[in-house]
Amino acid sequence: MPVPVAAAMVSTVAPVVSSSSCARRMRCEGQDIYAVTAPLVTEALRRVLTGRTTTVGVASAGETFDAPDFLQALDPHITVDLHPQKRRPVTR
Repeated sequence: MPVPVAAAMVSTVAPVVSSSSCARRMRCEGQDIYAVTAPLVTEALRRVLTGRTTTVGVASAGETFDAPDFLQALDPHITVDLHPQKRRPVTR
């Protein structure tokens, strides 16, 4: 008798970073959190061990690695969409 396979879970992260004049949106999706975490950690470690970093010491991943290149390296494991969007002025 075949063993039932659990349905694949899809995880989505959709941060928004904003300033007074604009907002930047990004959506990142992957099969599930564990299927994305292992390739992410492996790629980060590979870059640290081969000297492909832009900082030393304590820093965020965005400061340590070339972000577009890092995300492209994870392409087989995640889907990334960048959505820059102008922020509308707040009216009172």
